[in-house]
Amino acid sequence: MKYEILRMQNITKYFPGVVALDNVNLTVFKGEVLALVGENGAGKSTLMKILSGVYQKDLGKIYFEGKEVYINSPTASQELGMSIIHQELNLMPNLSIYENIFMGRENRSKLIFMDRSRSYKLAMELLETVGLHINADTLVKELSISQRQMVEIAKALSLNAKLIIMDEPTSSLTEKETETLKNIIRKLCSQQVSVVYISHKLDEVLELADRVTALRDGNTVGTITRAECTKDKIIRMMVGRELKDIFPRSERNASKEVLRVENISTTDLLKNVSFTLQKGEILGFAGLVGAGRTELMKVIFGLDQKVCGRIYVNGSEVEIHHPKDALRYKLALVPEDRKIQGLVLGMSVRENITLSILDKVSKINFIKRNMESYIANDFIKKLNVKTPGAEQKVGNLSGGNQQKIVISKMLATQPQILILDEPTRGVDIGAKKEIHTMIDGLAQQGLAVIIISSELGEVLGMSDRIIVMHEGEIKGEISGEEATQEKIMHMAINQ
Repeated sequence: MKYEILRMQNITKYFPGVVALDNVNLTVFKGEVLALVGENGAGKSTLMKILSGVYQKDLGKIYFEGKEVYINSPTASQELGMSIIHQELNLMPNLSIYENIFMGRENRSKLIFMDRSRSYKLAMELLETVGLHINADTLVKELSISQRQMVEIAKALSLNAKLIIMDEPTSSLTEKETETLKNIIRKLCSQQVSVVYISHKLDEVLELADRVTALRDGNTVGTITRAECTKDKIIRMMVGRELKDIFPRSERNASKEVLRVENISTTDLLKNVSFTLQKGEILGFAGLVGAGRTELMKVIFGLDQKVCGRIYVNGSEVEIHHPKDALRYKLALVPEDRKIQGLVLGMSVRENITLSILDKVSKINFIKRNMESYIANDFIKKLNVKTPGAEQKVGNLSGGNQQKIVISKMLATQPQILILDEPTRGVDIGAKKEIHTMIDGLAQQGLAVIIISSELGEVLGMSDRIIVMHEGEIKGEISGEEATQEKIMHMAINQ
């Protein structure tokens, strides 16, 4: 008999002018993985913030271990035995790993002083559990995004929680780290710990979940068991329709060479990298984490410097030492981390879209607000950005809509060559479809597009040609028609 550890009953949450949650119901059993799915804006994060004490419900009841509970703070949630790994990392960069793990719950010695030796030892044990082989006294600011994510997971495990909420826990993880996390989840469930797993990666959902609950527009759509789960069924529950042809492929005629890279090398990774790109073509770059794809694009865009090699745009050799040089030659880059590298979250949609073209929307150091608004509203319409208006702060938008703003910002420069690094990371299935359709349309209009994606299906589905990299070198090139996951992976692991 299954033991119910959590029941959220008829949960309703109001924000000014919006019903964020409308009589939502959620049940979690002891020792199970419940996947919570839904498009961005469906209410998943709001529901979990209520459970973790960040928000308070307006209506409804919460039962934990059979008793009605009132969660009015994160501390109250933790004291009940719940822990959450937020999608947005909540670590202090200037503190060490062990200080972050035990922040607010310091191991004390002699009444008031932190027992650093014991905290360090416990932190090292937790890092070993999550497969992160690094000293616990390392400052968080020295870690990569994926390493920080593993620290967040270690922090959650340190609470010895009965219920752990994981919000997009693998969005920044490597393939190896993702497998480690899956094994941790299986071990937790064997110890009767429950996991609420929120992810847009449906393959992970199908692999891990005992049951799947879907939200749509702040309402509970339903719950299905592992035996009932298929990718198509989950998508229908999430978006209310079938999504056929997730990767649109219109007729495209790659005509002339617009970009040629010859023998690009850097001091630390890239080794004699050469490739070409044609007008109206979508060129995919595949490879494992650390293969050098992002580093190569940074060199082409002027963010990093090469030690040798040449770059040609429209047949002429160019020198690109700075992004301003790249923009002058009609190159644009949408970076892999939109929140750190692509957006100013405290600024409006209008201000973000026109950041890359301030010289065009200003005169004698004064910005033409009317022109800015016209351009911003045009992109909002073209890319179907869901926002109350151009003056909305970008930080208040969903991940998919934030990504559309980053793309709009670079399209505003009117590029001939568009580089997209992880164009749909952390984006729901509906927004992915819209972004893919937009990319296909841009290529059809003659834009030359480069796509880097950790989702192999995305590279296969969108690309006319695929270049595979391994440890800073190109290991092969294959046409989109001939490409398979097996062929690409053999090249990616250099076998």
